[in-house]
Amino acid sequence: MVEVFKTNVRARRHARRLVEQIHQTFAQYRANFDLDDCDNILRVETSSDFIPAAELITLLRAAGFQAEVLPDEPALVAHHYGG
Repeated sequence: MVEVFKTNVRARRHARRLVEQIHQTFAQYRANFDLDDCDNILRVETSSDFIPAAELITLLRAAGFQAEVLPDEPALVAHHYGG
């Protein structure tokens, strides 16, 4: 499963620190940031069927950052085209 978050993380040093925290807290997750994206994307992947988004958002909040789940791309396309 993959979950994608929009964040307000802008500095690479913060992103590295947060990825380390995520990996320590959720050992089975692989996380990375795309700070070149306009939404400063956090991408989290795991082999399990569920990622507790609220727990990841709480972890980022505790570090002083904001995050929200980005909806799946097909939902965005359907919304924009009346689907």
